[in-house]
Amino acid sequence: MCPPDYFGIEYEINPWMNVRVGSDTERSRRQWGDLVAELERLGATIEQMEPVRGLPDLVFTANAGLVYGNTFLCSEFRYEVRQGEAEHFAAWASAHGFEVVRMPPGYHFEGAGDALFCGETLFAGYRFRSDVRSHQWVADRLGVEVLPMELVDPRYYHLDTCFCPLAPGCAIYYPGAFDEYGRSVLRDRIPNLIEAAPEEAASFSCNAVVVGRSVILNRGALKLADALREAGFQAHPLEFSEFIKSGGSAKCLTLYLSQPPWQSI
Repeated sequence: MCPPDYFGIEYEINPWMNVRVGSDTERSRRQWGDLVAELERLGATIEQMEPVRGLPDLVFTANAGLVYGNTFLCSEFRYEVRQGEAEHFAAWASAHGFEVVRMPPGYHFEGAGDALFCGETLFAGYRFRSDVRSHQWVADRLGVEVLPMELVDPRYYHLDTCFCPLAPGCAIYYPGAFDEYGRSVLRDRIPNLIEAAPEEAASFSCNAVVVGRSVILNRGALKLADALREAGFQAHPLEFSEFIKSGGSAKCLTLYLSQPPWQSI
């Protein structure tokens, strides 16, 4: 995770961002701190990196890259305003013992924002930020099964805004973010899909963090919270209003550095 010291809405690269609206610095710090406290209460260990002035979206560490064992596949950002983040993420990963791997020139890949394991399979979103060929490259590099799915609604520009694995064979998703092929892939490969209602998906309820059977998500997703309880999970709602202004929520603010927590369930 990265503290939001320099977080703000300084440009517009997704439908949620509006530089005229801006963000509240103290409120964003409080919301970020509440997430850290809740994660630690649930048993997670938090590693922090230093924020960098001029890189307001460095706080969204899910986009840093993809961690697989000791390998860190560094992101290659589509938009120039975020490309400066890659060197800081790569330097942090290298200093912490990861083997840093970079994409070939011209590829776009935005890490765990667009690539999420559910069980042993890597589900990957493409179109708005990541390229489908980058996912094919990841499959070859890691030797894992990768299932690319096209995202069709620009509000859900990263996979983690509309899909959240909970355990092998179980995930939250918002079907309206995918084309028919993507929906069929999810239905065929994940037996227990928990559907987010459109109004709750629009408040980033799918952008959740999972720690064991606990799911941290944006406050107000009452339907999803009920569905999670029925599936044997416990919802932990927090406020992420400042980060939603920039197109992110709980999941965007974190990057798993080891195997996902459901491995021990």
